[in-house]
This record gives sequence, C-alpha cells and structure tokens, in this order.
Amino acid sequence: MEPKILVPVNDSPTARATIESIITLKNRFPKTLTLLYVINKDQLAYRMIPEFQLEMVRENAQKAGRVLLNKYSSNLAKEGFEPDIVLEFGTPQAVIANIANKDGFNLLVIGRHEGGGEIRDVLFGSVANYVLHNVKCPVLLF
Repeated sequence: MEPKILVPVNDSPTARATIESIITLKNRFPKTLTLLYVINKDQLAYRMIPEFQLEMVRENAQKAGRVLLNKYSSNLAKEGFEPDIVLEFGTPQAVIANIANKDGFNLLVIGRHEGGGEIRDVLFGSVANYVLHNVKCPVLLF
C-alpha cells in the first residue's frame, strides 16, 4: 500500500519550488499525492468589504484556489502523478494540521519560506513551523 502524502500549496515561490522538487524526485514519491489549498478566512474578513459583496469575494477566492490547484495538478500529472485536490476555508496552519491528522496521512510535504529564520518563527510563527509541531506524521520541509 502506498503512503498517503499531503502537499499543502499556495501561490508562492516556495510552493512552486516544492512542486518542482517533488517532480525532480518523482522516483521517491508514490504516484498519488493530495494537494491542499486553504483559503485564509482571516484575509476574507477584511472590514472594508460590504456585507453584500462577501459572497462574491468568497466565490472569487474559490475560483482562484481551484485554478491554482488545477495548475499544480496538471504539472504533476504530466510527470505521471495522480494528484487529488482539496480546497478548504480556514486558518491555513490549523486546517493543514487537522486534515493531516484526521485523514491519516503518512507524510506531509511543505515548503518553508526563505529568509524567516528561527527568531521570526518564534515571534510571529509560520505555517510550516506550526504544522511541524502539530501533526502526527513526519514532515518533509523543502
């Protein structure tokens, strides 16, 4: 049985590099991967958006998330992978950890933003740092 691998992504250079690294190392990964994109609910709660436009903003965020997931999925499929895609709303670090834990993933592969460093992570936190300390499975940082 192949291990279940979760790969959280966003539209950052780090996420793109993570997908490229997976492709480069494709012989070391199972063909099936789960790509996860989390729409940050806190960013949708911007106070200047009128109530009547919130649903439109939410729908546009979903469309953008699907486009991004489909792009990464297509890149992986060209290399022989069979990616599943998952789109969720919430606080990214909490959603990632929750899905990794409740769905029994065996490995989580995530990129870490360059230039942060330990002090920044301690003071401000980071998604990768939070996930690293709150999932039950091993974490591979790129």
